[in-house]
Amino acid sequence: METTGKKTSTRKRSNATSNMLETLDKKPPQALELEKSVLGAIMLEQDAFATVADLLRPDSFYDIKHSRIYEAIVALGAQECPIDILSVAQKLKQLGQFEEAGGALYLSELVSNVASAAHLRYHAQIVAQKATAREMIDMANSIIEMGYDETQDVEDLMNKAEADIFAISQRNTKRDVVQIDPVISEAFRRMEKASKNDGNISGIPSGFHALDKITSGWQKSDLVIIAARPAMGKTAFVLSMAKNIAVNYKKAVAMFSLEMSNVQLVNRLIMNVCEIEGDKIKNGKFSSEDRQKLENKINDLYGAPLYVDDTPALSVFELKSKARKLVKEKHVELIIIDYLQLMNANGMNFGSREQEVSIISRNLKALAKELDIPIIALSQLNRSVEQRGGTGLEGKKPQLSDLRESGAIEQDADMVCFIHRPEYYHLYSDDKSGKDLRGLGQIIVAKHRNGATDEVWLRFRAQYAKFQNEDDLIDDEPSSPFSYPGDTVRTIPSMIGSADGARLNRGDLVNPEDTDALPY
Repeated sequence: METTGKKTSTRKRSNATSNMLETLDKKPPQALELEKSVLGAIMLEQDAFATVADLLRPDSFYDIKHSRIYEAIVALGAQECPIDILSVAQKLKQLGQFEEAGGALYLSELVSNVASAAHLRYHAQIVAQKATAREMIDMANSIIEMGYDETQDVEDLMNKAEADIFAISQRNTKRDVVQIDPVISEAFRRMEKASKNDGNISGIPSGFHALDKITSGWQKSDLVIIAARPAMGKTAFVLSMAKNIAVNYKKAVAMFSLEMSNVQLVNRLIMNVCEIEGDKIKNGKFSSEDRQKLENKINDLYGAPLYVDDTPALSVFELKSKARKLVKEKHVELIIIDYLQLMNANGMNFGSREQEVSIISRNLKALAKELDIPIIALSQLNRSVEQRGGTGLEGKKPQLSDLRESGAIEQDADMVCFIHRPEYYHLYSDDKSGKDLRGLGQIIVAKHRNGATDEVWLRFRAQYAKFQNEDDLIDDEPSSPFSYPGDTVRTIPSMIGSADGARLNRGDLVNPEDTDALPY
């Protein structure tokens, strides 16, 4: 029964697609004979539906009759009912779609024209590919129509295009089931590699020894959330860690800063490495001792494989594109995002901010898996910490429920860490142990999907916006070579060089106007 010439028997297309097809005198991608073969095989062979259920949706079929028939098949499969020509016909009648699906005669034709289901999955893959091609055509022509609309903002249009392509790719990304043997081999390979590392570190070391003992380093494909209230030192913590990783261990790190400019980040790093107070960095008034520190330690930053991007209001889709490029071209092994709540998912519609944050966190986890690297995202805590009663060290300690939009973030994260500085709440000693808490920060591993939860103490030197191991006194690490990346991503060395380097020699590193109050 021919279907291509009847408007009522083919899927309704968008106006943009119809106009384009009329202009080019082309039909949308389709494989009607294979659609018939797939449906006939499903109704003919027992358990055939299970073979293609992960590949096909009702709208995968171009012919509207085929789409209606597959809807009935899906409904039967969901109810775990037998799927054959009689049950499908009955379900179509229940759904009021029997005539629209071609009736009894058409169902009989579908079954009678199929000899076996031997090549069912291969045929279904072709049907699915044709459907994806139609989706892309619809999406592209919708973008074309909006492109001609002068009331449309170009940036919004770009974000929508990226979001639409992402949605299509997500729906069509499949990973085959694999037999366990090669997975075991990969697990042993990673264990063997880990055994050769000092200190039983299998991932990317943070440089904080007590923390690395719990985590064994930041692990590949993990999404790590580091959360705290304002003024706890989130940025200071990740910058201290990024410096450790890039300078001490010479591993490439990329940092996406949505809150601070790249010059502010460099200022914070110079404070950290050279141990010069923030106000002196801002006004450029250095003592002779400060200049000596600058000359002695600034070379630790030159050549470090540390890349920064200060694009404001970064969308998760832009991040994915930039991250892929950094991993491919610069061999970045860890990505830091400061911070999650400042990101957006432009081009997609949401009923609430919580839904948008859910999409963002889910995409960050998917990106970590795709690139096979750890991604560390900073996050804010809500005000519950301040409002919580109780005395002593435990009174203001953060909890998982304190995360903003906590449901999605907590669910997607492989690890959640909190930064807690009791001194901020005027707690100067631990009543139970008598420990002096002045100048200390507590890192609380509250969720650890693949390990234990615990707490460690680090030394926090507020005047330098710097976290250190509790028993560390000074840092004195050598530098390493670097290469200059393209686009908007810049190396820390490249920003200290040239213009900034000239100002550094004069002692006026940046204008005071370039940096507002440096958050410690």
